[in-house]
Amino acid sequence: MSFRQEKRDKIQRYILEKISQKQPAIVKKTAETFGISLNTVYRYLRELEKNTVIEKTEKGFRLVKIENIIPLSRSDCEKIGEDMVYKKYVKHYLCYLPDQVIRIWQYSFMEMMNNAIEHSEGKQVTIYISRDCLATDIIILDDGIGIFKKIKEYYHYTTLDQAINELFKGKLTTDSKNHSGEGIFFTSRILDRFAAVSDGKIFTHDNYNQALNNLEDTGLNPLPQGTGTMIYMGLSNFSNKVLKEVFDLYSDEDGEFTKTSVPVRNIFDDFPVSRSQARRLCHRFENFLEVELDFTGIDEIGQAFAHEIFVVFQNAHKDVKLVPTHMSRDVERMIHHVKQG
Repeated sequence: MSFRQEKRDKIQRYILEKISQKQPAIVKKTAETFGISLNTVYRYLRELEKNTVIEKTEKGFRLVKIENIIPLSRSDCEKIGEDMVYKKYVKHYLCYLPDQVIRIWQYSFMEMMNNAIEHSEGKQVTIYISRDCLATDIIILDDGIGIFKKIKEYYHYTTLDQAINELFKGKLTTDSKNHSGEGIFFTSRILDRFAAVSDGKIFTHDNYNQALNNLEDTGLNPLPQGTGTMIYMGLSNFSNKVLKEVFDLYSDEDGEFTKTSVPVRNIFDDFPVSRSQARRLCHRFENFLEVELDFTGIDEIGQAFAHEIFVVFQNAHKDVKLVPTHMSRDVERMIHHVKQG
């Protein structure tokens, strides 16, 4: 690629990203950023519009989205398998993407479609594909029992929230003979955006409000009530992520799933204070050699909560390495306090 073409691509990408972010004064900002004239920026806009990459609106421009809805029966999907569902109905929508992005979609879609086929107990599976020049979203919607309800009933958890919390840790499945329980764990981490929605509740690593906004942008009810599961997946068309690198983050030298990471803010509505909260959080930590506790967004924690995790649990499971990260000063001081005490 020539230097001139590389610069043209950067300018075009910049314009598209600013349009996607709905930022004002795009023409002026682009001209200033790249040292080009306003007329040159307008020429880029006209070219993008001519190629149906963008379209005019009352307030400026927006990216052109191509949307597809593919209704299928679960029994038909079961007959051909998730790999053939991908090849027959999805693959040709993604063929223009870079190889590493296609591989991420292939893994993620097949893992989530397999869940819909083998676990949902529903009759229908609907695939929604929405793509523009910057990103692709795929939704898998079934009318089955609901992912959180199925986990709750299988493990006899008391609430749906407890089932959701366990999904963050991984190694969770309702069919241990045939599944490792790794699909949602790795899929939710390799994608840019991921959410599982059922019974009016949501599992996501994203900020809760941001996840709702992402779902609302699809035009579907972000928190549908009743049975069924919605799996929302989103990824940049220019992603530099590599599937193997994500697996390696949570695996040992032999490739075994030995590490997990738990976003504490996604589990507790308020700041965690009690021993019972800590015990629920630590449930199944002993199945891992290393557990990262991500305290992003948590300003403070209670003494009993910290003591139960970093003293009681740690003393009972000395082979499990607990790694607190992104701690505020108060969280760090409390953890230090209980360890010293």
